[in-house]
Amino acid sequence: MLRSLIMQYKPTHAAVVFDAKGKTFRDELFEHYKSHRPPMPDDLRAQIEPLHAMVKAMGLPLLAVSGVEADDVIGTLAREAEKAGRPVLISTGDKDMAQLVTPNITLINTMTNTILGPEEVVNKYGVPPELIIDFLALMGDSSDNIPGVPGVGEKTAQALLQGLGGLDTLYAEPEKLLG
Repeated sequence: MLRSLIMQYKPTHAAVVFDAKGKTFRDELFEHYKSHRPPMPDDLRAQIEPLHAMVKAMGLPLLAVSGVEADDVIGTLAREAEKAGRPVLISTGDKDMAQLVTPNITLINTMTNTILGPEEVVNKYGVPPELIIDFLALMGDSSDNIPGVPGVGEKTAQALLQGLGGLDTLYAEPEKLLG
């Protein structure tokens, strides 16, 4: 998959990012964060070091930063590359990453063969990339074991955000919710 991505898109720069071992700041903020996930199976764990070796043998930087998730590192790199005027392609199936999408940052999911730019994020989630965090905060994120607002699901979260423009507006002008 990695080799085919590089051959197809011919990036001038590339990196492979993994979660580091241990807890992250999110575990400190919310004790139940990802607590429902089973431990990594031993047969998968055994593949990690050979995978790291393969990435290094390909001459690609391999990054794993303690205390943060791979997503945080990817997000930082993507934003910095965008500031430098570089187009960015992120290979992921993680919906949280849709918050990063801009005209210059695109997501590709090689498992489903889908590409998400700003328009595709709106089509898929019903909100633009800049409201993905608010969207997930309202409805919760079961994959990370994060509860949302009771009674608020996908459709309600979409309606609230489309009507209000974001949680900042709701906090600043709560009367808009009552109107």
